[in-house]
Parts: sequence; structure tokens; C-alpha cells
Amino acid sequence: MGLKIVATPIGNLSDISYRALETLKSVDAILCEDTRRTMKLITHFEISKALISFNDNNASKKIPYLLEEMKKGTNYALVSDAGMPVISDPGMKLVNECHENGIEVDVIPGPSAVVSAVAASGLNASHFVFLGFLPRGSKLRKILREMFDIGIPVVFFESPYRINDTLKEICTLSPHSRVFVAREMTKINQTFYRGTPCELCEKVDPVGEITVVLEWGKES
Repeated sequence: MGLKIVATPIGNLSDISYRALETLKSVDAILCEDTRRTMKLITHFEISKALISFNDNNASKKIPYLLEEMKKGTNYALVSDAGMPVISDPGMKLVNECHENGIEVDVIPGPSAVVSAVAASGLNASHFVFLGFLPRGSKLRKILREMFDIGIPVVFFESPYRINDTLKEICTLSPHSRVFVAREMTKINQTFYRGTPCELCEKVDPVGEITVVLEWGKES
């Protein structure tokens, strides 16, 4: 019995690990945010497994059932739409409940948009705060100000429709900061942007999945 946390590609399907494939083949069913996206993945690798929708909308209702099934001996793999599960998805609740109920948890590491963006950025982010998706309006300005005052680099996800507005907010707060924007990482249209927030706030193509690394700068 148990839960296997399985990292899947953030774009390029060739990035999946051998261990991840073997795990997906061995479990009884796969828990996934969007069954349509995971179906494309397992179809590509000719894996035939039942897919169970597990997302923010149904996690609370499904967790008791999943725990009971695992106690009976069922093995599940938990995947996200892309990258490492439990990062900005509902998997944390299930993993926590497994630990609380003495159910074995294993992790099959692999692609991560957060770590990949930090590695590609070249910025000073040997330590950083991951903020997930940022809020809007006054809450956005508040959290940016808090991080600026602390001075620690931050990494966050952003919607393509909001990225340029967010960069404008950062430009207003800290025009001397350095920003790295990774768009569509590992995919055919992968694009990296690097510069000050003021330089980039009108340049980022508002399409695709976006990860941002922000190194705060102070005026000299």
C-alpha cells in the first residue's frame, strides 16, 4: 500500500525519468489534476492505467476514500499537470494525511519549473522564497514590499496575461532589481528574458507558462 509522488515533465516529454515510468506502470491508479493532460502523457509512453481526477475542487471529498483504499493495499501515483507534485497543487493535503495515518509515502523526483528557472537565471538565488502564484492588487504590492524589505530573492509563477503588469509593479517598487523570466521552459517556444523589471515590463510575450526569478536591487 502507499502513495508515490511522481514528477513529470514540465514540457519536453523526454525529460521523464526511467524510475517515473516504471512507477506509473506499477501502481493501481494515477491521481492527477487534469485527466486529459495526464492521458496524453501515459498514452505517449503506452501506459494503460486508470486515471482519477484529484484537484482543488474535489480533494477534500476524495481523500477519505483514497486513504481507505490505500489501507486495503491499493497503490496510487500522484502527479501534477507538470513538474513536481505538491508544489502549488492540492497534493500536500493528501501527503499529510498519509503520514498521519501511517501510510507509506515515496517520492520519485524529477523536473521542477522552480529549480530549472533558478538554475537558468544566473542570478544570486542560492537561497530564495517560493511564492507560488502571486495575488492581485493591494495584496500583490504588500507581498512584494515585504519581500523587498527582507531582501531575499523570490521565485514565483505568473499568468501570461498578468506578467507585464506584475513587472510594472516591481519596476515601481525596485527599478534596480534583476529579473529572469522563463516562458514555456523545455518546450519548442522556450524563451528566456533577463534584465531590470523596467526593461522587461513590455517585452514578455504573454503566452504560455511563466516562472520568474527576482533578485532585489538597491539604489547605490
